[in-house]
Amino acid sequence: MAPVTRLPDSAWRTRPGLRRIVRALEADGGAVKVVGGAVRDTLLGLPVTDVDLATPLRPDEVTRRLEAADIKVIPTGIAHGTVTAIASGDAHEITTLRRDVATDGRRATIAFSNEWREDAARRDFTINALYAEPASGDVDDWFDGLADLQAGRVRFIGDAATRIAEDHLRILRFYRFAARFGTAGLDPASHAAAVAARSSLRSLSRERVADELLKILSLPDPRAIVGQMAADGIFAEIVPEFDPGFAARLDRLVASEARTEAAPAPLRRMAALLPADAAIAEQVASRLRLSTRQRKYLGVLAAHCEDVERPIRQLAYAVGGDAARDIHLLGGEHPEQVRELDGWAIPRLPLKGGDIVARGVAAGPDVARLLRAVEAAWVAEDFPDAARVRDLLNQKMGRSSD
Repeated sequence: MAPVTRLPDSAWRTRPGLRRIVRALEADGGAVKVVGGAVRDTLLGLPVTDVDLATPLRPDEVTRRLEAADIKVIPTGIAHGTVTAIASGDAHEITTLRRDVATDGRRATIAFSNEWREDAARRDFTINALYAEPASGDVDDWFDGLADLQAGRVRFIGDAATRIAEDHLRILRFYRFAARFGTAGLDPASHAAAVAARSSLRSLSRERVADELLKILSLPDPRAIVGQMAADGIFAEIVPEFDPGFAARLDRLVASEARTEAAPAPLRRMAALLPADAAIAEQVASRLRLSTRQRKYLGVLAAHCEDVERPIRQLAYAVGGDAARDIHLLGGEHPEQVRELDGWAIPRLPLKGGDIVARGVAAGPDVARLLRAVEAAWVAEDFPDAARVRDLLNQKMGRSSD
């Protein structure tokens, strides 16, 4: 008999909220286990954010038990057997064991199950199909996920092509998880299946594609996996507008981020992959169903990518502080200039049209022209105080009178 693997001690395992939930679900012969990322990441010594639970109890019974224990229940995905329990300030998703009845690559029809192995078999990768007893930490592993975790191997459960046919998004998830955990390189069978099925990505909703793509671009250093995806023809299926020469720009950006200790930002990195064309950037954002704010932001980065020689505070006044930082990081020539924005708030011009009218200028186009002229001089002088703005107005009014 193989030795039992147990989770090491971890702070999340002793949280009062989790213990209350487990106690309610295990009463009277019930059962519950921690599943997926929390088990995987704890075994790897990585931080754990979400602790998801699985149980053979049906959703109505889960709800009944939790509410009887004075635990708040939110039916977040009740059609698929998932509720969210909130206890002692902690939120945990609890999903009833399931098996797939039918799949079409985009969504699955499920039936509830009483079998832990059956539930594990419908998951994507072996390292994500690990279950653990909450109290003892004993780990259940039906598909050699522990060995794959130790080897740094990301591998589909069973036949890779079948797993991908069940949900085409698993192609992108394969690349993302391989980048995070695949220290041994890409699993050949899983990789080959992902490349062979790449055209199926076109059938997915753009929102799901965008979500995975932004997660990939949020990785600490996505260059190797992004390059692999490009070589495999993945981007040709989902974002054909990506610039073929993006590698140099992405290299420059990641180097700039490292020099300035800037946190990874997926939109900034997406801008590095796109051509310097605002219309194309906004077109891609619209097709990926990004928010209006994200679409406009990508457009600004593309439109001003050549403005890296402009003083960064002037640029920030024109396009906003975040965009100015990202433009300079993307440019890569002098990324350290972003520190000039630390602790600096974009000022407002201490002059209004009414101030000019009060000086005897008739309301109308002359006021607007003077306001623009003073503002341009004020920005060029790095935003001096109100006294200097009055001097600038006097100068402009004198020149206007002349």
